[in-house]
Amino acid sequence: MNITKRRFLKILFWALGVPLAMVILFVGLVYFGAWGKIPTKKQLADFQYQRASEIYSADSVLIGKFYLYDRQPIGYEQFPDHLVNALVAIEDERFYEHKGIDTKSLFRVFFKTILLQDVAAGGGSTLTQQLAKNLYPRRDRKKAHIAVNKIKEIIMAKRLEKVLSKKEIITHYLNTVSFGGNTFGIESASLKFFDKPTKSLTIEEAAVLIGMLKATHGYNPKLFPEKSIARRNLVFSAMANNDFISKKEKDSLAQLPLNLKYRDYGQNEGIAPYFREAVRKELLQWSKDFNGKKPVNIYTSGLKIHTTLNHEMQLLAEKTMQEHMQSLQRDFEKSHGKNAPWLVDKNLIRKQAKKLGIYKRLKDSGMTEDQIWDSLSVKKTMKLSFWEGEKEYNASTLDSICHYMKFLNVGSLGIDPNNGAIRTWIGGIDYAHFKYDHVSQSKRQVGSTFKPVVYTAALEKGLDPCGHISAREVEYKNLEGWSPSNSSDEDEAYLNYSMEEALSKSVNTIAVKVLEKTGIETVIEQAQKMGIEEELPKKPSLALGTGEIKIIELAGAYASYVNASRPVTPMLITSITTANDSILRSFSPRVQHERAFSEETREVMLEMMKATVNKGTASRIRNVYALKNDVAGKTGTTQYNKDAWFVAVMPKMVHVSWVGLDNHEIGFKNTRLGQGASAALPLFALLLREMNKNDHFDTITKVRFTPPKETALARLDCEPIKRDGFLKRLFTNPNKKKKRRFKN
Repeated sequence: MNITKRRFLKILFWALGVPLAMVILFVGLVYFGAWGKIPTKKQLADFQYQRASEIYSADSVLIGKFYLYDRQPIGYEQFPDHLVNALVAIEDERFYEHKGIDTKSLFRVFFKTILLQDVAAGGGSTLTQQLAKNLYPRRDRKKAHIAVNKIKEIIMAKRLEKVLSKKEIITHYLNTVSFGGNTFGIESASLKFFDKPTKSLTIEEAAVLIGMLKATHGYNPKLFPEKSIARRNLVFSAMANNDFISKKEKDSLAQLPLNLKYRDYGQNEGIAPYFREAVRKELLQWSKDFNGKKPVNIYTSGLKIHTTLNHEMQLLAEKTMQEHMQSLQRDFEKSHGKNAPWLVDKNLIRKQAKKLGIYKRLKDSGMTEDQIWDSLSVKKTMKLSFWEGEKEYNASTLDSICHYMKFLNVGSLGIDPNNGAIRTWIGGIDYAHFKYDHVSQSKRQVGSTFKPVVYTAALEKGLDPCGHISAREVEYKNLEGWSPSNSSDEDEAYLNYSMEEALSKSVNTIAVKVLEKTGIETVIEQAQKMGIEEELPKKPSLALGTGEIKIIELAGAYASYVNASRPVTPMLITSITTANDSILRSFSPRVQHERAFSEETREVMLEMMKATVNKGTASRIRNVYALKNDVAGKTGTTQYNKDAWFVAVMPKMVHVSWVGLDNHEIGFKNTRLGQGASAALPLFALLLREMNKNDHFDTITKVRFTPPKETALARLDCEPIKRDGFLKRLFTNPNKKKKRRFKN
């Protein structure tokens, strides 16, 4: 061999052999874990990904999820053929031919990208390589480590092909791939963008979702519909090129519009957000106490939580709430006019500002009060929420405080009185801006809705419901001259009411006298028997509802009037299962075993509350809303019109509603607008009116009260009002209050 030939071979060796050896050494180092261990075949075969827990209504509708990553894995059998075909056509057309690595694509990418510097050459990763990346995402994205990551994914892809079938690879891929916005997997994406399960996707819907995979933000159909359609049509072309559809079908499909049915499963969005948050809190406590073989995590274990909520009824409750509250808000702002406290009361505004985190941070930074207020007064572009939606404004932090301070808020709850199952739950007007739940967290004075408890205790003690009681106002000398009055314009100094008439007209002076005859301690004991656990004031004003009680407790107490005198504890969850429907925990109704009062008392009280609806303070149900259903109930309004209440009692539903402001320093301008009958009652009446239109609710709306026994009716058989005799009227000055001590 001549010198020239040897020199050539030597150069060739150094030019090709050494780089090749370096490549082999590099690959070997990656393979043996120099840059981190590569998962084994067993680890890849046994990989478990996190899955969202799902919340279902009583009528089996998915109403929400709890998750760190919004993923709901499903089986291959739930993938429509056109979904799989679209995926293979656009992402990996030789998927069924290769063993994890598409050599042709790799060489194409190498040649165009490395040698020709073509940045539009596309990727060479197969679906199997992409699955490897989904299962073990790249942690180090530095350019220097691109080669390491690629080699790792190639090795994992080869291993995946040896332990998984092609169907299993597609299944894992479609269950792990990201669709942006913390949405992972085809099932979650299908529910989010089209509000349907994957198995129901049409070919054009499937193509939209598969088209997103190249760039989940850029091809998001909600954000960029035109780009999404163009990408979808490119998927159709790829399907036609691979003989999955004909050219004629491709052209026809490309003309179809984009029909999204977007549904966000975020915490702030969707149906019943306050209810879902209450479920989450209950689940967290349950998971801490869970003693199963494996610990459970409500965000990653893929649990199925079956609840008591009626999906259809909740939708109606939210719709009618928005209808009423939007109208009431307009009237409320109009009644206050230009002198509204959120506009002119600087002390009130400052008090609210001092509760903000930004105020505390500025204070801690050493700013003076004047500097803080100057900072909070700086205007900037921000979005403010209205009933009509969000609008962009040039406003300051103080402007934002004034804006949100004026909103009336709401709490309402509908339960099945026989078992406590919660059917509807509205904790506020808008969960995104008002997180505080007025059903389970808020304790407000309940006003006259407490009077039935007082009257129940009185009947149990033996008071005669036909023992007429004077409505005359009394000034109690031993209570610092406290003198409860009535809201009626009628001159009541000479009038004496039966208990039924007094309750139906919500006469305050008589409620206090009934409490006096019964005893404060006796009334509190009666409240406790009815399931009210809050500490109640041991004062005569208790008769007027100065005790603060949660809506959820009040509903359970009122259930006793249609549940054989037994109160219930409202329940949210019926069962918790695994993703495979194995039961982890079942929940039973919590109905009090002991009767809170006698059956006769129950019947008498129910008749009294029927009268409240038929001819008393809640008569709007009949004469305004024209509802003919069997309904009993009680309105309530607190002092200075701060809280409006209404409790409706039906044979198969108890519904409690409250309306007021989060800031208790602001109230309704007048009683006409702020009384329970005007502000709170419509929340129930509008809901019931809608339910009456749907025969699905006949088991609630058409059920009649069981007729009371003759003995109960006999106790109420008396004149509702008696007027004082002539001599008593002659020696009574109607303009002068009677003064005496409160006896208790």
